[in-house]
Amino acid sequence: MTSPVWHPFTQHGLNEPIPRVARAEGAVLHLADGGTLIDCISSWWVTTHGHCHPRIAAAIAQQAGRLDQLIFAGYTHEPAEAVARGLVDLAPAAPDRPPLAHVFFSDSGSTAVEVALKMALGYWYNRSLDGGPPPRSRIVVLEHSYHGDTIGTMAIGERGVYNAAWQPLLFDVGTIPFPAQGREHDCLTALEAACAMREPPAAFIVEPLVLGAGGMLIYPAWVLREMAAICARHDVLFIVDEVMTGWGRTGTLFACEQAGVVPDIMAVAKGITGGAIPLAATLATPAIFEAHRSTDRARLFYHSSSYTANPIACAAAAANLAIWQEEDVLGRIAALADGMARGLSQLSDHKAFANPRQLGAIGAIDLSASDAGYLSDLAPALRAFFLERGLLLRPLGNTIYLMPPYCLAPGQLDRIFVALAEAGDRFGISD
Repeated sequence: MTSPVWHPFTQHGLNEPIPRVARAEGAVLHLADGGTLIDCISSWWVTTHGHCHPRIAAAIAQQAGRLDQLIFAGYTHEPAEAVARGLVDLAPAAPDRPPLAHVFFSDSGSTAVEVALKMALGYWYNRSLDGGPPPRSRIVVLEHSYHGDTIGTMAIGERGVYNAAWQPLLFDVGTIPFPAQGREHDCLTALEAACAMREPPAAFIVEPLVLGAGGMLIYPAWVLREMAAICARHDVLFIVDEVMTGWGRTGTLFACEQAGVVPDIMAVAKGITGGAIPLAATLATPAIFEAHRSTDRARLFYHSSSYTANPIACAAAAANLAIWQEEDVLGRIAALADGMARGLSQLSDHKAFANPRQLGAIGAIDLSASDAGYLSDLAPALRAFFLERGLLLRPLGNTIYLMPPYCLAPGQLDRIFVALAEAGDRFGISD
C-alpha cells in the first residue's frame, strides 16, 4: 500500500526505500522487518544521551498525566520555570559581559533563530522609539551557513537549489567569507568593514566553530572570539546559533565556551530535551529584554506558537538538564571523541579520503570523487550502501560525517569505521 506521507528532504520520484523503525534504544534503531541500524547521526543531530533514555522517558510519562498543555501567554508552569532557570545557570558567562538572563521558548531550531532575528530587530526599533539611534534592519551572516527552513532563516542561510523556489520571499543580507584555514583574517577584515558601514547592521549571526549543513566546516575558537570583539566594538548584536553545536557536540556544553564568548542572543534546540521531543529556546541579555519591556502593550514581543513551552517537552528538558548536572556527560563525550579521532586517523591513510576533521563528537571526512556537491549522485548511493551495512548515515554530497549519541559503544564505532573504509574502496577515486 502506498503511504500518504510526504517526507522531508526526500525525492519521492526516486523511489528509494524508506525503512520503518519500530523502536529504539541507546544508539540502535530496531526496524519493523527485524533488522537494526546504528544511528550514526543522532537522528538529525538531536539524540544526545541515546534513544528512549529512561530518565527522560519517565519524566515525559509523569508529566503527561499531570499537565499536558497550557497557553503560555500570561500563564506559566513549573517545568518551564525549572528549564529557564537551568538554562540561565548553564549558559556561557563572563565577568565583563552581560549575562544571558532571559529565556524565550519556541518549538524548533528554525523558530529559535527566527525569534533571535526578531529580538534583534525589535531591540533597535524600540530603542529608536525611546530617542535612541535610528532602527537597524540589516543582518550579516557567514558564508556557507545554515540556520533553518523558515523564511527568515532561509534568508540568512546559504542560497542554492534548496531554497531557489522561494528567492522572492528572502530578504538581502551581508555575507562575509568563511574563515578557511589560512584565510581567517580575510573573514575578520570583511566583518570589520561590514560593521563599520555608515548604516551599521543590526546583528551578525554565526554557527559557532562548526558549520553543519554547510559541510561540517570547522574554524578555530580564536576567530569566533575576534568576531564577537568586532561586533562589540561597533555596537552590533552578536547572535550565536547553538542549535546543532550545543549540548556537548563540540566537546563543551556550548561551543561558545571554547572561545570565552558570551553572545547577546543565543538559540538552542535539538539536544535540549536529549532529542526526545521538540523544544527550543532563545536566550537574551537584559538589554534585549528591557528594550521590549514597557507599559505600552504595543511594544510587547509579538511571537508565539500554540505549543510554546509545552509542559511535556519542558519536563523532558528538565530531565536532560539533570543528567548534565548529575552525570559525567563530558567524560562520555571525551571518550567517544578519542575513538572517533583514532578512526579518522586510520581513514586519513586511505587514498580515497581527504580532509579529515573533528571537533568533539563531530567528525567528518571527504570522499574523493568526480561527482561531489550537495546534489551528487554519490550521496544516495552512499546512503544505500550504509543502510545495507546496518548504519544510518546521511552524507552531505561527498562529505561523510558522524555525530552519534554519546552512548555509542566502542564496538559500534569500530563497525562504522570499517564500513567507511569499505565505502572508500568502492566509491572513492584514489589515483
